[in-house]
Amino acid sequence: MVDENLVKELKEMKESGTIADDPKNMFKLMELIKQTSIEHEDLIDELDNLDEITAQMKLTDRDFKWWIKLGNGKFEYGEGENENASFSMLADWNTLSGVLTGQVDGTAAYMAGSLKIEGNVQDTMAFGDYFQLAMEIMAELGYWK
Repeated sequence: MVDENLVKELKEMKESGTIADDPKNMFKLMELIKQTSIEHEDLIDELDNLDEITAQMKLTDRDFKWWIKLGNGKFEYGEGENENASFSMLADWNTLSGVLTGQVDGTAAYMAGSLKIEGNVQDTMAFGDYFQLAMEIMAELGYWK
C-alpha cells in the first residue's frame, strides 16, 4: 500500500521547492516509485519483463552518489556506489533531480552536455522509459503532479 503520508510530504516538498534542498530527498521519491511499482499492474508488468538494470547516479556539484536497480520484478535503491552498475548518469544536482522527477527532458540535457552517460546506452533508455511511465502513472493517481 502506498504511504499517503509520504505522498503528502512529497507534494508539499515539490510545491514549496524544498525537494531540491537535499539530494537525500530523492530517496523519498524513490520510495514512492517503489511502492507504486509493486501496486500498479502496468508497472508490475514492466518490472517483470525488464532485465535487471542498475543505474549509478553521480552528482558533479556535490559529494553524493546513489544507485537504482530495477527489473526482474524488483525496484531497489541505495546510497553510495554500486560496482555492478550497467551505466552511470553524471550531472549537477538540479539537472539530475530534474531528469528523475520528469521536470527536465533527459535527452535534451544529454544533447546539451549537462547530463553525461557512461556505460550501456540501451539500459539507460530502458531505465528512462520505466521512469517516464512511473511518473505518468503517479501523476494519474495524484501522487506526483
